[in-house]
Amino acid sequence: MHTQPIKGGEFIIRKTTTSEIFTPEEWTEEHHMIAQMCDDFIAQEILPNIERIDKMEEGLMPSILEKAGELGLLGLSVPENLGGMGVDFKTSLLATEHLGHGYSFSVAFGAHTGIGTLPLLYYGNDSQKEKYIPKLATGEWKAAYCLTEPGSGSDANSGKTKAVLSEDGKNYILNGQKMWITNGGFADLLTVFAKIDDDKNLTAFLVEAKSEGISLNPEEKKMGIKGSSTRQVFFNNVVVPVENMLSDRENGFKIALNILNIGRIKLGAGVLGGSKGAINETIKYANEREQFGRIISKYGAIKYKMAEQVIRTYVLESATYRAGQNIDDAIAGYIANGLDKGAATLKGIEQFAPECAILKVAGSECLDYVVDEAVQIYGGMGYSAESTVERGYRDARINRIFEGTNEINRMLIVDMMLRRAMKGELDLMGPAMKVAGELMSIPDMTEPSNNALGNEERYLEGFKKCILMVAGSAVQKLMQTLSKEQEILMNVADLAIWIYQAESVLLRVQKKIEKFGEEACAVDIAIAKTYFYDSADRIEKAAKDAIYSFAEGDEARMMLMGLKRFTKVEAFNPKNARQLIAQKLIEDKKYHF
Repeated sequence: MHTQPIKGGEFIIRKTTTSEIFTPEEWTEEHHMIAQMCDDFIAQEILPNIERIDKMEEGLMPSILEKAGELGLLGLSVPENLGGMGVDFKTSLLATEHLGHGYSFSVAFGAHTGIGTLPLLYYGNDSQKEKYIPKLATGEWKAAYCLTEPGSGSDANSGKTKAVLSEDGKNYILNGQKMWITNGGFADLLTVFAKIDDDKNLTAFLVEAKSEGISLNPEEKKMGIKGSSTRQVFFNNVVVPVENMLSDRENGFKIALNILNIGRIKLGAGVLGGSKGAINETIKYANEREQFGRIISKYGAIKYKMAEQVIRTYVLESATYRAGQNIDDAIAGYIANGLDKGAATLKGIEQFAPECAILKVAGSECLDYVVDEAVQIYGGMGYSAESTVERGYRDARINRIFEGTNEINRMLIVDMMLRRAMKGELDLMGPAMKVAGELMSIPDMTEPSNNALGNEERYLEGFKKCILMVAGSAVQKLMQTLSKEQEILMNVADLAIWIYQAESVLLRVQKKIEKFGEEACAVDIAIAKTYFYDSADRIEKAAKDAIYSFAEGDEARMMLMGLKRFTKVEAFNPKNARQLIAQKLIEDKKYHF
């Protein structure tokens, strides 16, 4: 048993035990009530009005946000003394998941409660928070976040918006243009990022939308999330009182990065809800639609698709709440060491920034798969704008771009871990050298395990050796140029994403077995085993691509031999496992795992 709580990124070099993780099987009655409240809200306020929402009926989305505010849904993360509920981090993820099936509403909700409210909550001074947070928590005021510009998207710090101090020193004069601003059409409070004079880094300002000199372009016409307001915002000599600077001068870039960490894991939770919603739509249709005299859910090809939808979603769910609990534990540790709640929360989330990026990528790509197969199972009906899955398919596409593109996030995963290794916060090179030494030794012949998931435990050790071998060799071989080798970084990031999810699902199912026994967990075991079986091939391919990209001759041969050893799995029948998973879905008539 470990005495120290796990650190962000440490999953690659450290074995985690079931006692260190939280699983969805452990939600309390109170948690279930919050989830049910969110489900009811979507069923009553969103789904019956979805066409009106998508047509952007004047005033409709703001009024729905106000109703969410009346229920307390906008103030879940806000402390009680500022008019909120003050729930812990994983509970805020749970609410985000259960509102994630709300199509465009979930985008407006996420922007308001996340990037709209949190910069002020975590970086504002007391008078700023007292002035604005209670209004945001009730929905009386709506919030938006103005970072992106026409010339600065992924490279956010290159923004051109300028702030100049007035002669009397009482105000900043703001000039510039922001684009893709979610909630831009109706927001009352804008968090705007600008550079003061010739500063290197951005500074953040709280700007009231009714200020003179702010103008908006018409609503953007978008592929999906049509009901969410997305506009360009122009600032023409806008007067901002000096007391509305958020945090310190030039701290804006840091604020943006930390708030994006939160946005990433929240996106992972939101798309989890979207995936479950799409699975529920799929099974309903597959259980009703008849072809060739049978309902289509009885066909093997359809069962494969439904089982795979479930596997990816269940694995994502396992990883999301594992990380959520890790963040809560880190926050509690920082509070115990004397930090206030806001600073502790930021530090706790920053500690698990690699996992936040992993979940953003894994989640958005899981949802993409799920909605794509939902359309396929619906067939021609899925392509019709009258079907719910058509909207889900279009709405899902933005998630691979939101909160930093998946390509940027993949590079960040590796970059953050390597930086921590360079600083001595994460010992990656020690274990990597050990694996390199192991390549020269004779492999031990391990017998297959009789334990339900004993083989998978061993496979996981091998998977971790793969990433240590590839990343360790790449760092040594390429040194300073590695940061430019994006293809190799993508390969290593994929290894990290699959390994984190594999370990998460393994721990969740092991914990479930400890409580309920193997027989009761047959379907969960099938999910974990199938994910591991598929991951072995994926890991071998990505690692091989990376090895061939920087090594040759004997060096490459040695690593490829190690790779074969580290990704070797026992014979396994994936068809039977998927049939079992699909059968449970067919019988339950909904995602209930």
